[in-house]
Amino acid sequence: MTLLLEAQGVRLSAEENRLRVAGDVDFEVAASLAAAGSDWLAGLAPGTRVVIDLSGVDRVSSAALSMLLQWLRDSRGAGAKVIGVELSAPLARLTRLADLDALLPGQGAAAS
Repeated sequence: MTLLLEAQGVRLSAEENRLRVAGDVDFEVAASLAAAGSDWLAGLAPGTRVVIDLSGVDRVSSAALSMLLQWLRDSRGAGAKVIGVELSAPLARLTRLADLDALLPGQGAAAS
């Protein structure tokens, strides 16, 4: 496991082809998380299959959705393929409310 960022009680790590976030993603930390995740995605070899794991995100805001959407765009730009997005129950509710859940590949929720 590689720790990419730890700030304000939030951890971003990468393990094999999994980008994982744990903690409360809010507007204060989302930009730093997005940038660190984007840097990691940019370093992947084209064709790499990636899972974005947000199952450890307890409290969310629309900032978490923005971060996730940025990573999806950046993965395409890097030539990587996101094969799954794992969401915590609060984040899954927010994506359904925003009508974004259909856009997420292999989306799974920790609990509904």
